Amino acid sequence: MTQAVRLEDVSVPLGEDFPEIRESVRKICANFPGAYWRDLEQREAYPTEFVRALTEAGYLAALIPEEYGGAGLPLRAAAAILEEIHASGCNAGACHAQMYIMGTVLRHGSDEQKRRYLPGIASGELRLQAFGVTEPTSGTDTTKLKTRAVRNGDHYVVHGQKVWTSRALHSDLMLLLARTTPLDQVKKKTDGLSVFLVDIRECMGKGLEIKPLKAMINHHATEVFFDGARVPAENLIGEEGKGFRYILDGLNAERILVSSEAIGDARWFTKTAVAYARDRVVFDRPIGQNQGIQFPIARAHAETEAASMLLRKAAALFTAGLPCGDDVNMAKMLASEAAWHAAEACIQTHGGFGYAKEYDVERKWRETRLMQIAPISTNLVLSYIAEHVLGLPRSY
Repeated sequence: MTQAVRLEDVSVPLGEDFPEIRESVRKICANFPGAYWRDLEQREAYPTEFVRALTEAGYLAALIPEEYGGAGLPLRAAAAILEEIHASGCNAGACHAQMYIMGTVLRHGSDEQKRRYLPGIASGELRLQAFGVTEPTSGTDTTKLKTRAVRNGDHYVVHGQKVWTSRALHSDLMLLLARTTPLDQVKKKTDGLSVFLVDIRECMGKGLEIKPLKAMINHHATEVFFDGARVPAENLIGEEGKGFRYILDGLNAERILVSSEAIGDARWFTKTAVAYARDRVVFDRPIGQNQGIQFPIARAHAETEAASMLLRKAAALFTAGLPCGDDVNMAKMLASEAAWHAAEACIQTHGGFGYAKEYDVERKWRETRLMQIAPISTNLVLSYIAEHVLGLPRSY
């Protein structure tokens, strides 16, 4: 019988953990400099070559168990991979969903589903990049979503709409959250929601339509429309009506991994700002000698280190199977703010050149701003802390 992990038995790594993985990721990213990302953005193109390089190196299969062709690494290793991608000036937004979606599939998918899909995902033959949760009218109020999946024989028939479903046009599979029992027929509003693995290739043009959604950054966002799409009942993950609990595993993993990207962004901004401040000479002295330049960069660095430490704790708790929601949410907020403060310090340090595309500062500045509203907004994190950590009355 496996003994339950106790909080006092959980350890948090210090320093540069997974150094071999980090160095390998840096080498891959060195082949995709700023010019590569600027060209993609101009063409609104998908980073196919970058995703292929990460896939061939096995990094997108980091969380998939070895028996299914993956590396079987802990969540912290996946976080280190994404952190280094962003610290190198690249962007993992095109492929990070495959990692955090695993939180739902690995913990709650059936053995048959794992055997059917995981080897292909690990090899790159299949892409699981789309996460269909958010809707135009409900936003973060997930229990109010309107997409319905109704059982009809050996299929579920799906009607509804999703928005901000990134990468759906570059994915073979989608993890979909839909209501299988109407809200007015459940005891708890979190009941009656179910999770499905939707084969986009089979459903496209047969009750499924996907449209690009142009945005501030080249994030391949889409709107997804379901109008009678048929999903095999065997693609239901876990029990019908219990999907909200399953999704929470995916959401905690998502927040840890996206926060790791924010930490990587913060490190890139700090490194870039320091290098420019050392070399840029105005009034016969390097601008980095001025405290007005030094202090914002130094403060952002301190915030980054603090956020990184809390994020490591959250990942350790997640891996141990212990409650981690408090730390995940706080780490997500702190990491996104550290990244934004580092971005502001970096663009201010560069002055007018911060707006020049060739420096990549403005691109990364736009990309990291997203972290404060996705995958959860700072205000909702603060509401969570007030209610669930401090015990204050619910504010909404």
